[in-house]
Amino acid sequence: MSVDWLRRTDAFLEMLSAERNAAANTLAAYRRDLEAFAAFAAARGRDPVSTGPEDIAAFMANLSARAIAASSSARKLSALRQFFRFLVEEGVRGNDPTSGQESPKQPASLPKTLSEADVDRILEAAAAQVRETGPDTPAGRRALRMHCLVELLYATGLRVSELISLPASAANGERDMLNVRGKGGRERMVPLSGAAKAALAAHYGARDRNRPSRWLFPASSESGHLTRQAFSRDLKDLCVAAGVDPSEVSPHVLRHAFASHLLAHGADLRALQKLLGHADISTTQIYTHVLEERLKQTVAAHHPLAKKGGGGK
Repeated sequence: MSVDWLRRTDAFLEMLSAERNAAANTLAAYRRDLEAFAAFAAARGRDPVSTGPEDIAAFMANLSARAIAASSSARKLSALRQFFRFLVEEGVRGNDPTSGQESPKQPASLPKTLSEADVDRILEAAAAQVRETGPDTPAGRRALRMHCLVELLYATGLRVSELISLPASAANGERDMLNVRGKGGRERMVPLSGAAKAALAAHYGARDRNRPSRWLFPASSESGHLTRQAFSRDLKDLCVAAGVDPSEVSPHVLRHAFASHLLAHGADLRALQKLLGHADISTTQIYTHVLEERLKQTVAAHHPLAKKGGGGK
């Protein structure tokens, strides 16, 4: 990669960080996607900064030929679009080579979720592990932490990154609401269930006071708090104990379960958007299948013709 490309990439990522408050994970993903295109362009003997529409088209065709998922290809194209628009705004280029490139069509897919019965089994298994261990032992503190994590996740629908990076101050006082800083630094308030508040208080009260931390879920990691990989691993272990297929469960699946179960019990899509921290309602609309099913059940239960088996007079 050319020095000019690296310099432009760094400037672009700095802009995303400073002006859009992009998260570290987002910046890392953008860098990887831009590096992939730069390597492809260099292999074709092209300077990636001055590439044209034909290079973008060839890159996307290469991704398709390698059977790269449409979602991943679309993300790479999005990164390139934003990067080249940045170069145009900075006066480095006079045109955007991505402007005529269509995004890969992604197959419609419903989010993977869990039944209410499976979630109940997971929560009960976490509570059982707390009962079986002493709170003053390392195993007991781990059990309390896991119980707190799953209760909070299912009660609030937080993103895993939001959950593991909660500050210790989240446990201060008798709180009915949790203040969460989400994507782009946007803050939102989410209500806590009674079970989540109890699990939060129990975990916080049993934390090792000899190792003070600003995080609610401290760990000996680079960030100082529990990592998403460690939480995902422990969640799968908990699923085994609960008799739930661990391959079907992840922190993100529990977030989907929170959303799907809320809608199934009558929640409004706009309210769900606020709870999930979606900037656009279109993101929340992946759950409309739940609303459609609820409408069918409502008609079947209450419409007079439905009660007569659909026949007329």
